[in-house]
Amino acid sequence: MHPVNPQRRLVTQTAAILRDDGLIVYPTDSCYAFGCRIGARTPVERIERIRQTGKDHNFTLACRDLAEIATYARVEDWAYRLLRAHTPGPYTFILAATREVPRRLQNPKRRTIGIRVPEHPVPQAILAELGEPIMSSTLLLPGDDLPVTDPDEIAARLHGQVELVIDGGNCGVEPTTVVDFTAGYPVVLRQGRGDATAFR
Repeated sequence: MHPVNPQRRLVTQTAAILRDDGLIVYPTDSCYAFGCRIGARTPVERIERIRQTGKDHNFTLACRDLAEIATYARVEDWAYRLLRAHTPGPYTFILAATREVPRRLQNPKRRTIGIRVPEHPVPQAILAELGEPIMSSTLLLPGDDLPVTDPDEIAARLHGQVELVIDGGNCGVEPTTVVDFTAGYPVVLRQGRGDATAFR
């Protein structure tokens, strides 16, 4: 899929696979990620099995824009201003989840959810076509120190385990910067690709 001008036909096919509860791998502005429809249970279990994570694995919702974020997370005024200044971009924001987020996707103890708005034409086109967020998880495989970034390697290693691998070229190995907004002020949990100085 063209990384700057995604082909409409391929975007439509991708959205159809997601609606059919398929599991995809797609490029973002930080690194490649697994993706599935927010309400799909089986793909989430497959991600946990592939990545060998526990039930307390933190998932992220990739959203199209700030308006979509407000449907799935409670955002206070001070947090909204920071979100507006840093989205889209390579950031994941930890926020209190609303009832629209399935409980199995929330942090089991804190009832929070990671939210991000990727600044990459491919996921933006898919999100616009799909009309809802993509449940997302970094493509970090067991035994690897860094996310896999070569589409051919991804396809070979995940053969038969996902419905679709989108080749959007190499998009990096550095994950998002994670900022927790649940304390009433921003707390940087992980320094990644995004500049965290505005949150300190």
